Amino acid sequence: MGQDLYSGSSFVYDPWVLYARGLITAPNLVLAGIVGSGKSCLAKSLYTRSIPFGRRVYVPGDPKGEHTAVAEAVGGRAIALGHGMPNRLNPLDEGHRPSGFDDAQWAGQIASRRRDLVGALAETVLERRLSPLEHTAVDIAIDRTVRTADVPVLPMVVERLLAPDRAEDPDGRLADDGRLVGHALRRLVAGDLAGLFDGPSTVSFDPTLPMISLDLSRVTENATLISVLMTCASAWMESALLDPAGGQRWVVYDEAWRLMSHPALLRRMDAHWRLARHYGIANMLIFHKLTDLDNVGDQGSAMRALASSLLANAETRIVYRQESDQLGATSAALGLTGTEQSLIPTMGTGQGLWRIKHRSFVVQHQMHPAELELFDTTGRMTGGQ
Repeated sequence: MGQDLYSGSSFVYDPWVLYARGLITAPNLVLAGIVGSGKSCLAKSLYTRSIPFGRRVYVPGDPKGEHTAVAEAVGGRAIALGHGMPNRLNPLDEGHRPSGFDDAQWAGQIASRRRDLVGALAETVLERRLSPLEHTAVDIAIDRTVRTADVPVLPMVVERLLAPDRAEDPDGRLADDGRLVGHALRRLVAGDLAGLFDGPSTVSFDPTLPMISLDLSRVTENATLISVLMTCASAWMESALLDPAGGQRWVVYDEAWRLMSHPALLRRMDAHWRLARHYGIANMLIFHKLTDLDNVGDQGSAMRALASSLLANAETRIVYRQESDQLGATSAALGLTGTEQSLIPTMGTGQGLWRIKHRSFVVQHQMHPAELELFDTTGRMTGGQ
């Protein structure tokens, strides 16, 4: 990755090798640094330098479009989603079928994922958990849609929620139970969030590509839409992520503060992190500052506990330059020593404190000129100079 500034030697990092040698017990990584400190370039170097060793990279949501050029340069694909774009994601798609699943197991997995995903989408729009009655209404609507349609799509589910078959709902109770959920999901097919989920998918997920990134830069102004897209994208990639034959993969969560403020997304992220070792996944969570965690739920809430558990399950923690008022909180969150804390404000661009379990290193990230040109995120400010 660069040079160890204390020993002068080369600094090499690979979470899968460290895990295989027993030096870490969790392959997940947290990276924090202020704008301009070089953390974005480091993240890109980490995953692109892994690709020649057979690793793949998934970016389930790129709010600024930073990873699009990188995905295309390494022979992968960036899928742009947003209003006015031709791409559609069907939340009811079957998705990638993992190896080793028989027909019954696969059918059960599809049904469970559809139920969980539609429920998560409704919760995101409603900004609350669904009641048991609402869960039942969603289950019945999905079941009837799947039984009667060759290609089930979300508008069909909305229609069955708002107007169930009279033979199945003679007294109107089912319609009452699902009305709020139906109107919430209607926003995704006919309201202000329409145009992305209201038909068959126009893109497919190819798990054999070296890198796949979902570019959400065209919808950054709409927090609800970002959350809905990320929830769909996570489910879309999930079956490939959980394929035991899928190999070793990076999953990169950029602009993590945006994602962790949405309960449905946070729960999915937590599940992925807990399964990382079993499925060969190394999750990378990128922050500006670790106090962003303080904006996730109220103190003592379940959401805050989930967010804190992500940090606890990452044994590699990389801290780039932080503002002086962040030093105390950063040190407390990571358990830094006084010496380590004093180093953080003195670091230059591309310099970081690496905490790998109980060991610490100060590393200067080094890039090839071609990497520097590809990874540059300051072009708009410098006019390409």
